[in-house]
Amino acid sequence: MRAKNSADIAAEFSLLDLTPEFIADPYPAYRALREHAPVKQMNNGSYFLTRYDDLIAIYKNPKSFSSDKKLEFKPKFGDSLLYEHHTTSLVFSDPPLHTRVRKLISGALTPRAIAGMESGLIKLVDELLDRLQTRCNDHGSVDLIEDFASAIPIEVIGNLLDVPHNERAPLRAWSLAILGALEPAVSAAAFETGNLAVAEFISYLEGLIARRREAPGNPEIDVLTRLIIGEADGEKLTPKELLHNCIFLLNAGHETTTNLIGNGLVTLHDHPEQRALLVHQPDLIKTAIEEILRFESSNQLGNRVTTEQVEVGGIMLPPQTQLTLCIGAANRDPAQFENPETFDIQRTPNRHLAFASGTHVCAGMSLARLEGQIAIGRFVARFPDYALTAAPLRSQRIRFRGFYHIAAKV
Repeated sequence: MRAKNSADIAAEFSLLDLTPEFIADPYPAYRALREHAPVKQMNNGSYFLTRYDDLIAIYKNPKSFSSDKKLEFKPKFGDSLLYEHHTTSLVFSDPPLHTRVRKLISGALTPRAIAGMESGLIKLVDELLDRLQTRCNDHGSVDLIEDFASAIPIEVIGNLLDVPHNERAPLRAWSLAILGALEPAVSAAAFETGNLAVAEFISYLEGLIARRREAPGNPEIDVLTRLIIGEADGEKLTPKELLHNCIFLLNAGHETTTNLIGNGLVTLHDHPEQRALLVHQPDLIKTAIEEILRFESSNQLGNRVTTEQVEVGGIMLPPQTQLTLCIGAANRDPAQFENPETFDIQRTPNRHLAFASGTHVCAGMSLARLEGQIAIGRFVARFPDYALTAAPLRSQRIRFRGFYHIAAKV
């Protein structure tokens, strides 16, 4: 049997029929699609886009390319809590809801506010590094996800919403279950688990919000208080909007940042010359984080739907055409990035799309960058010779790329 060439790979590509090889390394398939079918029609009539310039054009035109997911998610989720959540939260909405929520959130994530978090982040990371050292001494290895990467955003977002520390334990499991339902193909078990997570999350938040209404925090630093009492364009969030955007904040700030840290530590481990460069030149941490975001984007896929007849990549698309924007492919497009398959922590410029672009550019990107810089920078400085002790266990997701477990010796 002859080996498949890139044209064959592009012709046979389907989001609903992916192999373990693709999950492990999707980039050869993305490269084949960019070269042979950059605007690839799927069996369901949707299109899968892999070129940088096409994604940028779509991000810059929210009038013709909507983020609203009501039509797309109805067949997938029906009248479920997952449907209610994913069609009410910031990332899957258009103005005016998107505008109101974003204004309220962004007001608590100013450069000054984020700068004020730095000392607390350093303290948190250093405490986690101390625990890693002790645990490794006692047990011979550590899990860089469970014992380090996942703990950081849970604390940061928990602090932003002022969730009591003793109530944060369920947040990671809820997040994984809800975001897992966003995969192109969702099993019955994943659907059930996701709906249960939304129900439990809502029940918890209703109590937390009631307590916060009775005893408001400082809206300059407490995002939950800001969302409860704040107005944008003369309107407050409805009770449903408030609940689902609190869930969105906790989820969005958690999994993608966990993946950023985990992906970064594995990628640096697999490129020892780049790790050595960062160890000897720690001031490269900012460009290193940008390269990790480009090379192994935590968020690999986005979605839009056309609102009118519009041309994309030379193809005329009718209204209500569903599009999947492949961020992971665009971030390795040779038309934008020189030697895109090379991991280079000194790369500049680096206009990657890991945080999307345009009106939907990630509201928390500055905070995510700071978390990545402090977590990875201080980890590598403390443990310059860390070594993985087994093959990392990759999550089986294609939208959110990361690992469930990374066994290592520090």
